[in-house]
Amino acid sequence: QVRLVESGGGLVQAGGSLRLSCAASGIIVTINTMAWYRQVPGKQRELVASILGAGRTNYATPVEDRFTISRDNLKNMVYLQMRSLKPEDTAVYYCRAEDTVSGGRYYAGGWGQGTQVTVSS
Repeated sequence: QVRLVESGGGLVQAGGSLRLSCAASGIIVTINTMAWYRQVPGKQRELVASILGAGRTNYATPVEDRFTISRDNLKNMVYLQMRSLKPEDTAVYYCRAEDTVSGGRYYAGGWGQGTQVTVSS
């Protein structure tokens, strides 16, 4: 079993910064893709950024000049550095791990429990 735990959310003023962290625990051999998604009430969960094991990254257009995703493969962690935050960035942010091999099993995808980010105007 792979467990994902996010941290680092909170309340910040517009223009401020936050850094989210996500730790994947278990007997992990490899995680292909790690990503951050976000969701606001009444809307679908949307991709914010993703990063492959080799480091290739992908960003949603609204955040590509403000957010940076990174990962530490030895620690099985993924980070999201968020800068110049806007009220429209307010959402619950979820960590996701895809194509994970852990404890002799393959997991197609898993989610963390989410962390709230609130940006005040």
